[in-house]
Amino acid sequence: MVHNEAMDEVIKAKIDKFFSQYRPRAYPKGQILILNHDENDKVYYLVEGKVKQYDVNYRGEEIILNIFKPPAFFPMSQAINKGDNPYIYEAESEIEVRQAPAKETVQFIKDNPDVMFDLLTRVYRGVDGILGRVVQLSASNAHSRLLYELSIEARRFGAVRPDGSYLLSLHEKDLAARASLSRETVSREVSKLKRKSLIDVTADGVVIFDIDKLERALHHPF
Repeated sequence: MVHNEAMDEVIKAKIDKFFSQYRPRAYPKGQILILNHDENDKVYYLVEGKVKQYDVNYRGEEIILNIFKPPAFFPMSQAINKGDNPYIYEAESEIEVRQAPAKETVQFIKDNPDVMFDLLTRVYRGVDGILGRVVQLSASNAHSRLLYELSIEARRFGAVRPDGSYLLSLHEKDLAARASLSRETVSREVSKLKRKSLIDVTADGVVIFDIDKLERALHHPF
């Protein structure tokens, strides 16, 4: 039996080898990869950067559902189920991707149970995050919803600095889209968090001084 960490490298090597058959493509931040309801017979393999999956509400505001980071590949639901895609996929930073035919990608996953299990693991991890958002939306106030999104973002994408703080490369409009809140509401809540010395906002993004303290505030609101 291969150690889990080593197994991750074996799986990644298999995935890299499969997608290396297809040439890399670079896109700038803001590039739409897939529009909602577009016909799409490709699977994108994310080599570098971040891609957001979102919908737009009746007010024209983005509702972010997921953020993909390497080595993710998407949209697997459409590739497997061959249904309509209701979401928009957009580069949230400069990205590099490889595009493979959906049919060949699905067959590759079927032929490699370890890759399938790894995909399921990541899918369920994402589902847990989405369910957490549902709980926050249905039972929490704006303060808790913002704390939850900051915690999720820090754990998944935060850059840990030498002093142990986390730097998140996002701004108030990004937090508003993630937490399904208005920009004005986020601005008010950010001000409260700054006064409590939980976060700061800089030109580079949001700084979380102490992630454990922030998460305690989520479970024990002040």
